[in-house]
Amino acid sequence: MHKAPPPLNALRAFEAAARHLSLTRAAQELNVTPGALSHQIKGLEDHLGLRLFDRGVRSVTLTEAGSHLYPGLQQGFGHIWEAVAGLDRLRAEGRVLVVSTAPGFTAKWLAPRLYRFSGANPEIDVRISSTLQVANFGSDGVDVAIRNLTRDAPADPSLFVERLFDQSFLPVCAPRVAAQFGPFAAPADLRRAPLIHDDTYAGRSGMPAWADWFLAAGEAGADVSRGLRFNSADHALEAAVEGAGILLSHSVLAYDDLRTGRLVIAFDRPLPSPRAYCFVCPASRRNAPNVQAFRRWLRAEIDAMDWGLLGRAAARNS
Repeated sequence: MHKAPPPLNALRAFEAAARHLSLTRAAQELNVTPGALSHQIKGLEDHLGLRLFDRGVRSVTLTEAGSHLYPGLQQGFGHIWEAVAGLDRLRAEGRVLVVSTAPGFTAKWLAPRLYRFSGANPEIDVRISSTLQVANFGSDGVDVAIRNLTRDAPADPSLFVERLFDQSFLPVCAPRVAAQFGPFAAPADLRRAPLIHDDTYAGRSGMPAWADWFLAAGEAGADVSRGLRFNSADHALEAAVEGAGILLSHSVLAYDDLRTGRLVIAFDRPLPSPRAYCFVCPASRRNAPNVQAFRRWLRAEIDAMDWGLLGRAAARNS
C-alpha cells in the first residue's frame, strides 16, 4: 500500500528553508514564525523517516536525503509558479488589445471615436501602435491591425481579413479656399488654387495622385508638379483645413472635417482606387473575445456614418 504524500505546506516549508539555508529567512518569506516552520519540517522528516537538515546554532545544512529531495521540489514549485503566472498573462491578454494602424487613419478616424469603444468595453485596455510598417503579429505584440491593402491581395491562410472601407479620393479644401479661388465649375478650375500632395503611400500599387485625378477628369497633361508635399495624411489634411490649398484626400479620412464644415469638396468627382482599409488579425485569434468586441465596434461605427454627407459637403460649395 502506497504511503500518503506529505503535506504540501511541509514540502513548501522545506523548499524555502533549503533555498535560503536559514529557517529565519524561510519563515519570513512564508510569513510564519521560525518555530512553526521548524515544526512543519520536523513533521515532514517524521513522515519520510529521514533527517533532511543538520541543524547548527545559527544555520542549517542539507543532509544527503535533503540534497536529494530539494532539486525536485524546487523544480516542481517552479512549475507551479509558472502556471500561475501563465494565468496572469492570460488575464492580461484578455484585458489588453494592441491595435496597429497608420498614423493618418489613427488621427483622423480612429482616435476621435475610440472613447466610445472604451466606454462600452471598460474591461479592455486598447493600446494603439501607429506605424506605416506592416505589423508582425508574431513578434510585435499586435493583436489586430487596420491595413491599407489592395482588394485583390493574395489570401494568407494564417490571417483573417475583412474589408472595412473601399478607398475613393476627393479634392477637398477649406471653405475660404473655395471662396478665394472658386467657383470650381470644371476640373480645370482647380488648377487656379495651390495643390497639396499626400505622399504617405506614394509608389504603392493603386494609390492615386493628382495626375491620376486630372487624367480621370479629362484634364490630361495638367501640371501637378508644384505644391506642398506631406508624408502623413493627417498633416496634409491639417494643411488643407488651414487654407494651404486643395488636397486629394481619402474620403473617409476627410469625413470628420467635412462633417464639421472645416473642409468642403472642391469638385464632386470621386476617384475610386483598387485599395481598401481592412481589419486584419491572426486567423487563430479571430474569435478571441476582445478581438471580436473590437471588430463588432468597428462595424457599428462604420454603419453609423452618414455617407450622404459627402454629397452635401459638395453641395455647400456649389
